[in-house]
Amino acid sequence: MSKLIVYYSYSGHTKAVAESLAAEEAADILEIKDLKRRGKFRAYTAGIIASARGKSWPIQALEVNPADYDRLVLLAPVWAGNPAPPFNALLEQLPEGKAVDIKLVSGSGESSCKERLEMKIKDKGSALESFEDIKAPR
Repeated sequence: MSKLIVYYSYSGHTKAVAESLAAEEAADILEIKDLKRRGKFRAYTAGIIASARGKSWPIQALEVNPADYDRLVLLAPVWAGNPAPPFNALLEQLPEGKAVDIKLVSGSGESSCKERLEMKIKDKGSALESFEDIKAPR
């Protein structure tokens, strides 16, 4: 079974988790990149509002086609209890019929969005296989 780990990381914490996971599971890895990189203040202030509303921010074209993989492991930082806006843009591009695992990384190790994300994935014709909140490594 082919597995792709797709992640968005603003500060590097989620990237560290994604790289470790990819090495452990011998999976391919793909970074989601903002179309326009925002400064820290703007990213977190506007980003928190967008995250809380489930909004997305434009991302660069993906370098790998997630449809070519059997299983997708999606990672994102948590801003205001929800995934960062670039992660939401990835969900909008999610291919149909995929097994999806979500891992959200935060300082507290807690989020408040499992049901909302599960519905978004289901609406795209895929299935949420697992959901995990991870405390960010420091």
